[in-house]
Amino acid sequence: MRQVWIICKRELNSFFDSLMAYVMLIAFLGFTGLFTWLYVADIFLRNEASLQVFFGISYWTLFFFIPALTMGQLAEENRSGTIELLLTKPVRDRQVIVGKFLSTLILIAIALACTIPYYITVANLGPIDHGAVISGYLGLLLMSATYVAIGIFASSISNNQIVGFLLAIFIGIFFHWVFGMLAMGISGIFGELFNFLSTQAHFDSISRGVIDTKDLIYFFSMITVSLVATEGILSKKHSS
Repeated sequence: MRQVWIICKRELNSFFDSLMAYVMLIAFLGFTGLFTWLYVADIFLRNEASLQVFFGISYWTLFFFIPALTMGQLAEENRSGTIELLLTKPVRDRQVIVGKFLSTLILIAIALACTIPYYITVANLGPIDHGAVISGYLGLLLMSATYVAIGIFASSISNNQIVGFLLAIFIGIFFHWVFGMLAMGISGIFGELFNFLSTQAHFDSISRGVIDTKDLIYFFSMITVSLVATEGILSKKHSS
């Protein structure tokens, strides 16, 4: 666990040293603030004390931001050869992967924590369902963790950051949008399968305040499969 935390702190420091963290925080707050409060889904026009607008906007904003954060996690290490140097130290592939995963997830958690003033402001506008707000934030964290894991997997495949970014988007769009669209157009067992594979279905369920075991199983399974697949890619690379 100590090695994981050391790698996690190293990656977090690299985010802030390269200004990536500041750019991500400012851009995320700018996008969500603009569309939540002033444009299209203006909360004041809705006359409703709810953060569902914010959660819906964050759902899409994070989908595009996360691949930008993960694209260099392993791709740059592969390109520069530092991944081989890192793995010669007393640290296992799994510890490297989990450390990088946690660092990105912590950065996203910081970004979400910066939106707590939205919650306080809306709560002062009228009665708000606090349980639904907490569930909404939980849904965003689980969704983000899933796409961070997918992004790290995509980054492990290539030595090129742009390829890692595009691959993460390509894989993610199926779970983020395509499977949900297919589920609406197909009935029967395949419709149920596509609905289960859809991130949107599980996120919507949690953000409404309904925390179902199947939703938790979905997110944790996606995270585990992606990280285990990444470990397999790394093991294959430095064993060949």
